[in-house]
Amino acid sequence: MIYKFAIGFAIAFLLGSFHLSLGPYLLSSLSDIFPNGLEGLVLLLLRVSLGVLFMLHGYPKITHLRLWADGLKMPIFLCFLSALSMLGGGICLLVGFLTLVSSVAIFGSMAFAMFLEISQGLPFVAQDPYLIPEGQYKGPLGIGEPPSWEKAFMYCIMFIVLIVLGPGAYSLDALIFGR
Repeated sequence: MIYKFAIGFAIAFLLGSFHLSLGPYLLSSLSDIFPNGLEGLVLLLLRVSLGVLFMLHGYPKITHLRLWADGLKMPIFLCFLSALSMLGGGICLLVGFLTLVSSVAIFGSMAFAMFLEISQGLPFVAQDPYLIPEGQYKGPLGIGEPPSWEKAFMYCIMFIVLIVLGPGAYSLDALIFGR
């Protein structure tokens, strides 16, 4: 029950602090400005890169949903929502459609992944795999990168940028919601 209050308070605070109206552009970003030029190109690069990455992250999860849910020991429905946010959100980010909705959905998945990794006691940045003594770390498929929550944290930061700045001028959102 407290989480509903916290979410409602956060939304009210954001709307009040930034004098945001609930116009249709709010589906695209927290700003009604669609930067073009160099800023627009940088947002395009970020948005398309994240879109491709999350399509690549989401597809195997959605096609092997039961295996993924069993590995995480999570309900299959929650894993489905997360995988759908990654795959569907990645597609939307690729073309710049409903960028805010897609970014918030994937941000939620990454924030939860970060929470799971922190609750497992994983470090923020893992020790470099080349510095780990022989045989001390074996990943699920053999030698690999030691687990940490650094990657999920960096994805969260990237999505905060898209949530606040929006998709940029080179997007379907700018075409649809632009002024």
